[in-house]
Amino acid sequence: MKNKDKKKNKSKIYVAIILGLIILLIAGISAYMYLDKNKDKKDENTVAYTDLIKQVDAGNIEKIEMTVGSTSLKVKIKGEEEEKRAIVPNTQAFIELIQEKVKEGNEIELIQNKVNPLVVISQNIFSILPTLIMIALIVLLFQMQGLGDKGRIYDAEEKNTRTKFEDVAGLDEEKAELVEIVDFLKKPEEFHKMGAKVPRGVLLCGKPGTGKTLIAKAIAGEANVPFISMSGSEFIEMFAGLGASRVRKLFEKARKMSPCIIFIDEIDAIGARRTSNSGAESENNQTLNQLLVEMDGFETEENIIVLAATNRPEMLDKALLRPGRFDRQIMIAAPDQKGREEILKIHSKDKKFAEDVSLKSISEDTAGFTGAELANVLNEAAIIATVKKHEAITNQDLEDAVKKVTVGIEKHSRIISQKDKKLTAYHEAGHAIVSRYLETQNDIKEVSIIPRGVAGGYTMYKTNEDKYYIAKTEMEEKMISLMGGRAAEKIALDDISTGASNDLEVATKIAKDMVTVYGMSDTLGPISLKTDDPNELLVYGEKIEDVIGAEVKILIDTAYADAQKIILEHMDKLHAVAKALLEKEVISGKEFYEIVG
Repeated sequence: MKNKDKKKNKSKIYVAIILGLIILLIAGISAYMYLDKNKDKKDENTVAYTDLIKQVDAGNIEKIEMTVGSTSLKVKIKGEEEEKRAIVPNTQAFIELIQEKVKEGNEIELIQNKVNPLVVISQNIFSILPTLIMIALIVLLFQMQGLGDKGRIYDAEEKNTRTKFEDVAGLDEEKAELVEIVDFLKKPEEFHKMGAKVPRGVLLCGKPGTGKTLIAKAIAGEANVPFISMSGSEFIEMFAGLGASRVRKLFEKARKMSPCIIFIDEIDAIGARRTSNSGAESENNQTLNQLLVEMDGFETEENIIVLAATNRPEMLDKALLRPGRFDRQIMIAAPDQKGREEILKIHSKDKKFAEDVSLKSISEDTAGFTGAELANVLNEAAIIATVKKHEAITNQDLEDAVKKVTVGIEKHSRIISQKDKKLTAYHEAGHAIVSRYLETQNDIKEVSIIPRGVAGGYTMYKTNEDKYYIAKTEMEEKMISLMGGRAAEKIALDDISTGASNDLEVATKIAKDMVTVYGMSDTLGPISLKTDDPNELLVYGEKIEDVIGAEVKILIDTAYADAQKIILEHMDKLHAVAKALLEKEVISGKEFYEIVG
């Protein structure tokens, strides 16, 4: 790490030098422009060399003051108060002329000042400044051709950077699959004796925050080998060919440190599919080509494993995913309820909780949360508890933190008209009432008309189970639930508002996915129509897009009609819930079920 700091300091020095030289150059140009602007003013106090000689010959010169080595001098002409300046082409010849005139009897006072070193430096610095800038840029360019300060290296001796598998929770299966890589790095000879080849590359896929980088560090920590970490975007900068050069330097460094692990985060920045060989894409292609060559060129005795992480594996070039490069792809999914509880235990070690706080209860209420999001929830809860002057983090602090992360900050100061409050109350009551009478929808946890984030109100549901598959009935009822707010507005207030915009967007996406992705259309049948190129759909007929649009509309219209039907059947309960919301602004799940039964 000391070498890394030295390299960082060197780069900072080079940058500082270049910035200093540029500032000097700008100052010089500004001074030149200023002098040029004031040229006419100076001409009034300047005497031409030919006129100066005439004045000397006529004996009109009273005093001459000059600096040794300078062609500029001051002249005092008899009868004039102000001194004038003159430029002489040959200083030595001019001095000899003046000395002859003095011998002839002319009274001329000749003053010769010594040279000021600062003046000489200031006169010459602008002439050598461009050369200095070029030298500094060349040196910086050579520095950048290597890894520079890129590629963070975590040595095996650094205890504070040693992450172990015990620090990674909720990924038991993924850790088990990676144990053999750790064993290979610890005892490679055992694998070589058996003739086994351990994967050269392992690609970790998963959405942001699931722990891809963390598990990569844990592999290095368990194997007790150096860990070189670099982001995909760090390979490519402003100079052509720099990406390929950095790939070469990275693998050269890894070979010297073998056995070791190379970790490339967000590899899709350099590993995306190769396209046309022009412009910036040409640089990306060169970098990817070099990476392919380096991974394919591993010697069998080199104990180097490349780990990479991405949340967009579908974008990667096929050549990168073939056997011999990234042999394995491991999906890092969001943790289940047990995994979330284990993650919460790890992140709660340095936090103070009230005695009645249950991490299991929190894990049940945070289905779908990633490890990073869970850590953020606990951190927000700690901040809320501190602001509220609590002695420890309470259950209420945790609930407020979940709401803050998922919905946004409460905006009590926002002034809302009574009309908008009433509209929001019926909208949210509509969601809650419709969901109450749909078998597949989750129980109501809280209904609020207090604005949070961009939402004017919200209906929160209990998410106490992890779902890996969604049935058609559940998707249909989800759309009905989403339409509940718009249906309540229309029936109870005989008007509709923009508040349902997000509900409509989500419902439409569900309907489109049911038709084009999941094959749940009665008309089109079990067929996948998902494509990035609309022209590919023409194979199913010229009117296929019209059929898809009609099917989506049928699903949405049906959901809206069902939502209206439920609202009409339970109008008394809708009015009761809306009235409670207008009075209290927030009602809990318990209060909601007391109202509706």
